[in-house]
Amino acid sequence: MAGLTLRGGKSMINFKKDDSYMTPKEVWESIAHLIPKDKKIWECFYGDGKSGEYLSDLGFQVEHHKIDFFDDPSFNYDILVSNPPYSMKPKIFKRLSEIDKPFMMLVPVSTITKKFLKIYFQDKIQIIIPKSRIHFVKNGEQTKSSWFDTCWITYNMNLEKDITFL
Repeated sequence: MAGLTLRGGKSMINFKKDDSYMTPKEVWESIAHLIPKDKKIWECFYGDGKSGEYLSDLGFQVEHHKIDFFDDPSFNYDILVSNPPYSMKPKIFKRLSEIDKPFMMLVPVSTITKKFLKIYFQDKIQIIIPKSRIHFVKNGEQTKSSWFDTCWITYNMNLEKDITFL
């Protein structure tokens, strides 16, 4: 592993049952070329812990801990990359605006129309569109279908295009 650090600490936020959909490894692989290798990543939502391992396996230096995203971390990082709990999007994007560091968040496509995104990041985001619908991992098994489309909303990532199709 390239630099995965796991630490204990405060327990995570109590997420809703429907927030426990994990990102499969191939999704991380599909965006790896868009993340600068010289930057330290904070995978800021722990989930099952595998996303931090996947990013580390892809050669990134990763901070991935069972800590509350809404607390200030005790480590340094350059970019936040995650699949956040969808039930908390307004609160999460408010916190991201306060942190004011580059990020890539995997969210339902409908997020791009939300008022909170316009309030905090108007004219400052770029979008990455996956090749197809993502079949997330639930309870250790990859789902066979998904009823919604997702995209990566990025901030200050300086991608070549404002909309990147994978």
